Amino acid sequence: MQQKEARPRLIQAVVDAVRLPDLRRRLLFTLGILVVFRFVAHVPLPGVDLDALHRLFDQNQLLGMLDLFTGGAMRNFSVVALGVYPYITASIIMQLLVPVIPSLRALSEEGEVGRDKINRITHWATVPLAALQGYGQLALLRSQDIVVPAAALPTLAMIMSMTAGTMFLVWLGELITERGIGNGISIIIFGGIVAGLPEMIGRVFIAKQNMPGLITFIILGLATVAFIVIFTEAHRRIPVQYARSVFRSGRMYRQSGSTHIPLRVNTAGMIPLIFAIAVMVFPGTIASYFAGPVGQENWANTITNLFSPDAALPLGLAYWILYFSLVVGFAFFYTMVIFEQMHLAQTLQRQGGFVPGVRPGKTTAEYLNRVITHITWGGALFLAIVAITPFIAREITDVRALTLSSTGLLIVIGVVLDTMKQIEAQLTMRRYEGFLR
Repeated sequence: MQQKEARPRLIQAVVDAVRLPDLRRRLLFTLGILVVFRFVAHVPLPGVDLDALHRLFDQNQLLGMLDLFTGGAMRNFSVVALGVYPYITASIIMQLLVPVIPSLRALSEEGEVGRDKINRITHWATVPLAALQGYGQLALLRSQDIVVPAAALPTLAMIMSMTAGTMFLVWLGELITERGIGNGISIIIFGGIVAGLPEMIGRVFIAKQNMPGLITFIILGLATVAFIVIFTEAHRRIPVQYARSVFRSGRMYRQSGSTHIPLRVNTAGMIPLIFAIAVMVFPGTIASYFAGPVGQENWANTITNLFSPDAALPLGLAYWILYFSLVVGFAFFYTMVIFEQMHLAQTLQRQGGFVPGVRPGKTTAEYLNRVITHITWGGALFLAIVAITPFIAREITDVRALTLSSTGLLIVIGVVLDTMKQIEAQLTMRRYEGFLR
């Protein structure tokens, strides 16, 4: 017993989890799926000049950041080069359409059956989105003479292979959700990000960066991690009281209770960053189809440079200021859309709950909207500061070989915290002491 108490809580929780047959089987299943994902990520598509592709990714910081999320699958141009991002895009589109389209809103109110139908629609929407994204990647690489031009049938086969690779990853993610630990799609993204870190760190030692700058970079990275953890877990508790009448033994009794509604400071999660990146990438991607050789002055090259995070400081500063503003705007937009779908005021009124000092119904809805607006300022500014952290780290440390991906850190920390909580819940059900307070 003394040996068990002497161990750190985290280590003890991992030991307890491994000792449980059911939980150990779930952990091993999750690791096995991640091994399959890493194997498929190294199966390349034919007709690609890998050396030229690697040089392109080394020269373009944005492409390098996107490749980090796929764990090198995009750099290798494998069959899963698209990752699960078409599915994420389809999920975001469905979330935005549910409150707008009456039929989808009716489905969302049907409980588990309705959610299954919406999930099925999301899967079907992923297929054309993956095909369009795959065609866009092929067109971009062909404009850079990286992919050999091919006839219509080989091109169609490549697009179908990339689409099938995305759907395969979605299926693997759902297997993890059903039989493993954690959210499967998030675990797949997490595995891709973590798999790309060793190679990125190795490039630092090959490039022989200055040690003071590297140490400063590490300190900034650790501070960013702590900053993300604090705001990810931060929430405001809205006190709620319940009063109901219970008929017992021929008499009416009045019962009451109290609880709280936790309103998260960062309700939107990483979605505003994804929206902002999509907006910032789109003009440069379109212009790249018409761009000329490097150094040639034309409108396409100008737009490409304007919307590039690697541009010289005047243009680069404008890029990051616009990125900062877009993240703040999308944080408010997405938070309000999600919050409206919760219908908290109506749910409280149906269940006999009320906020002390606030009248039920419309007044409660206005009060909750006012609170969520105030705390969203903190969440929006947090996301915006995290979004421009790569620019700040690059300018302060002058370390170019490492990329401090704010979106990647958000994903990794969010997945780790969520998985820890799920393991804690599993251990609590079996009366084991967990590691979260």
